[in-house]
Amino acid sequence: MKSERPLWRFPTIAARAGWHRKQLDVVMTTAPIVPSVTYLHPMHDLDAIFGGDQEGFVYSRYGNPTVAALEEAVTQLEGGEAAVGFATGMAAVHAALLSIGLKSRDVVVCSQDVYGATYSLLGTLFARLGVKVIFIDMADLDNVNATITRERPKVIWIETISNPLLRIADIPAIADAAHGADAVLMVDSTFTPPYLCRPLEHGADLVIHSATKYLGGHGDAMGGLVIGSRTRCDEVRTIAKLAGGTLGPFDAWLILRGLKTLTLRMRQQCENALALAQWLSTHPQVGKVIYPGLTNHPHHTLAKALLRDGLFGAMAAFELKNGTREQVMQFMDRLQLCLPATTLGDIYTEVLYPPMSSHHWLSPEERQKIGIGDGFVRISVGIEAIEDITADFSQALVSG
Repeated sequence: MKSERPLWRFPTIAARAGWHRKQLDVVMTTAPIVPSVTYLHPMHDLDAIFGGDQEGFVYSRYGNPTVAALEEAVTQLEGGEAAVGFATGMAAVHAALLSIGLKSRDVVVCSQDVYGATYSLLGTLFARLGVKVIFIDMADLDNVNATITRERPKVIWIETISNPLLRIADIPAIADAAHGADAVLMVDSTFTPPYLCRPLEHGADLVIHSATKYLGGHGDAMGGLVIGSRTRCDEVRTIAKLAGGTLGPFDAWLILRGLKTLTLRMRQQCENALALAQWLSTHPQVGKVIYPGLTNHPHHTLAKALLRDGLFGAMAAFELKNGTREQVMQFMDRLQLCLPATTLGDIYTEVLYPPMSSHHWLSPEERQKIGIGDGFVRISVGIEAIEDITADFSQALVSG
């Protein structure tokens, strides 16, 4: 016999109708979006969950079922033990660095051509805390080893493929050097989702993704992820709980949906990127093409060793021959199919001008020092027909 429902008044019914205490007893093929901020338990269970003696969700800043589903999926894809979701890639970068307990006079050794926001985060916020940040060329392994031996850093930060110069980091060699000095190696693998490379297998301690990019893949969600051992991710989650930059369930669900086609997207995008790079290499208006899949790339052999066979990523770059800032802007304005967008990793081809966007806060001298000239263009290659992509570039790459 069913218990009688309380005789609630209209405002109470309006607020509570359709509300269920338990999830439906059914197995779903797709993870649900769970927007609830808090979750109810018998008090003894709640006490055990807060105390860490029992698993469960209590408050969405601490954990959410939809976000947990994404974290579990990415953990498996990266071959880690745990993952922590964040609202953006930069929130993930910040939390990963904070989780190590960086303090005054600690040292961070970082790739000199790292993503501009990471460069600025280390050079401003962490520098103000008294952290010594050293930016070096990670391709010069002799200098990398000498710097690590001399400085005894607490953290070494690299990108699998650097943004935007597309240099390849020798993760195994740098991991050996880092661990020999008791340093933590953190790898931003945004350009190389786990279908292409799994840095943990090469010695990385933490892997960081801007899930806004290839993991989500459709330009409709923002997020960040940190993956590693359970112990390290416990520290990262503590930062997430305290700083609050956690991932919401709606974005998590969209990113989780994007993961389902990651393999298909990446294969097509990598094939298109190689074809576009080869085409650009023959164009009279192009001075230099940068793509790890080209045999003239200085790290082509290393890329073959680290990345999935025959796939070299979907990011490319080129320089307009004797190009100026104005010429690059005119080229981008003439594009009809490809998008002048300040992001990457989506299913459509996007072009970006780093001196104006991702690296605009660096001085012209700093940009020139790391190799970003006035004619430099970054390309995130999409899944469109390669003939349409090259045709669009062809009509936009006109002289004058």
